[in-house]
Amino acid sequence: MVSKNSPGPIHSPHTGDFMRMLSDAGVQLPFAQGSPSPAQRPSAEAPSEMPQAHGTTVIAVKYHGGVLNVGDRRATSAMAIMYDRADKVLALDDHTLIAIAGSYATAMQVVRYLRHSFRYYARTQLQEMSLDGKVNEVARAIAGNLAAAMQGVGGFLPVLSAWDSESGEGRIFFYDAMGARFESAEYGAAGSGSERIRGAFDYIIRTKRPFTKMTLEEALTECLVLLDIASDLDAATGGGYKVAPVARAVTADGILDIPEPRIRHMIREMGLVNGHAV
Repeated sequence: MVSKNSPGPIHSPHTGDFMRMLSDAGVQLPFAQGSPSPAQRPSAEAPSEMPQAHGTTVIAVKYHGGVLNVGDRRATSAMAIMYDRADKVLALDDHTLIAIAGSYATAMQVVRYLRHSFRYYARTQLQEMSLDGKVNEVARAIAGNLAAAMQGVGGFLPVLSAWDSESGEGRIFFYDAMGARFESAEYGAAGSGSERIRGAFDYIIRTKRPFTKMTLEEALTECLVLLDIASDLDAATGGGYKVAPVARAVTADGILDIPEPRIRHMIREMGLVNGHAV
């Protein structure tokens, strides 16, 4: 029998939901404000002209042993090059990579949130978040940013790569602006330059062989060529002749960083100079 003075049920804050915990603490994330009210909804006028730095082209391809991510280093604002050493392929945990395109500021906020969210879940639930949970958490952040993206500020679209320990393979996920997730069997790409080279992925698969049957070296070679073509056709995408692209892979053993000297050596060996093969 319960005494009248017995305390009520204890609602532990340790639910594993990092966003809920922040909300309960009064912290409002800029990308998780929810749907805009009628007064906040964008009008038919032109998008905001607030200067924003944008990441451009990122590529993810499966290979025999994991998933390779390659990205150029350029961040642009309108026609200006804001920065030419941006890192657009980032580790979220030991077996998850995110390649970002779009608003660099929003993407960095989301990356920081996701890293803390995955760590918070692991510490409160005493187990790693499932891959499905990680994929859904990214979708949640994108959906929360929809109001700002519709107003022309802070829109971004990532490509998520992860090693699935249950199936023993690398997996690639991409998203639309409302947070719907899709899985790719061979490759994924995002950013302005990705539109220029989308058909080239299928050409490689049909005329050479699937990326999933390539070695890391072969997949990296193809990705560097694709990125070079994108830089030749898209003004916002940086080539590799000045600053080497960033390349990371996710494998069963964790995240593999491919050293910049190795990438530079491959670019020279392939004869890719100033966006042209020589």
